[in-house]
Amino acid sequence: MPAHVDAIVMMAGPGDRFRTALRLAAQHRAPVLVLSSGDRGPNRSGQDPGRPCGPPMPGVTTICFNPNPDTTQGEAEYAARLARQYHWHSIALVTITAQDSRARLRMERCFSGHVYVMTAPTPVKYWPYELAYEWAATVKALTINRSC
Repeated sequence: MPAHVDAIVMMAGPGDRFRTALRLAAQHRAPVLVLSSGDRGPNRSGQDPGRPCGPPMPGVTTICFNPNPDTTQGEAEYAARLARQYHWHSIALVTITAQDSRARLRMERCFSGHVYVMTAPTPVKYWPYELAYEWAATVKALTINRSC
């Protein structure tokens, strides 16, 4: 990931995505932090339900959203709409290792700029579920749902 991108986009799901996204924003790696509040996987993104957008950070605009549909596809579509609206040329996706290839694929289908993926730690107990889910979801993305 370069020192600076136009936005940090956190995909919802398990792992320490929220803390990873906040760390990148606190380092001023982007002026915009986009947080998906989707509810997928065995453990949500670690967001505090009382404060889904996290703590305020000087110099960082935070945008929270509920993807529609509540899928990686819905997240990519929403982030791409924001990118067109705000003229972004680069984004950093925050996800987990099991999802990184599919998240990049989905985002690159919807967004013509540079996509960088930052992975967050995931507890070992979630790996079997995540790997099985991601294999099936990736096959679907490659064969059935091939558009943005």
